[in-house]
Amino acid sequence: MEDMPLKGKKIAIMVEQDYQDLELWYPLLRFQEAGAEVITVGTGRMKEYKGKFGYPAKEHITADQAMKMNFDAVVVPGGWAPDFMRRYPEPAKFVKKMYEHKKIVAAICHGPWLLASAGILKSRKLTGFMAVKDDIVNAGGDFVDEEVVVDGKLVTSRKPEDLPAFCRAVIKLLS
Repeated sequence: MEDMPLKGKKIAIMVEQDYQDLELWYPLLRFQEAGAEVITVGTGRMKEYKGKFGYPAKEHITADQAMKMNFDAVVVPGGWAPDFMRRYPEPAKFVKKMYEHKKIVAAICHGPWLLASAGILKSRKLTGFMAVKDDIVNAGGDFVDEEVVVDGKLVTSRKPEDLPAFCRAVIKLLS
């Protein structure tokens, strides 16, 4: 019998241009393997986005459409995509809604940029790529340099090498 700890769970993974390829695809495939339904959520600017290394990812739905759906978690990959996402109000609104409804909000690398724009970092302990430390601190977060940080239902990691710990933490919270 296959281990399917996420059977029946629905996870949104945010997508925009120049996403960090591993930080989108590794969790997407890992969560599907664990039985989750994984849906990519974009800004609506394009139907397909290229990652930093050129790998394409299709947008299944827009953040505006995602607002009307019931997800168990949202994952924000890094790369430059979070900077493009926060140029539109809907992705930040979606992340904020997930946070307010006590759903899992997970971000890696530059992903906390979108969390800062959503206004959900005040008094929260988290990590991210070292270049976003000032953004996290200025948004009221407590930055720590650790492989994975879990603060309630907020899960963050720093870089692609942290993906195994990041995915394990999200799966543990969802199981």
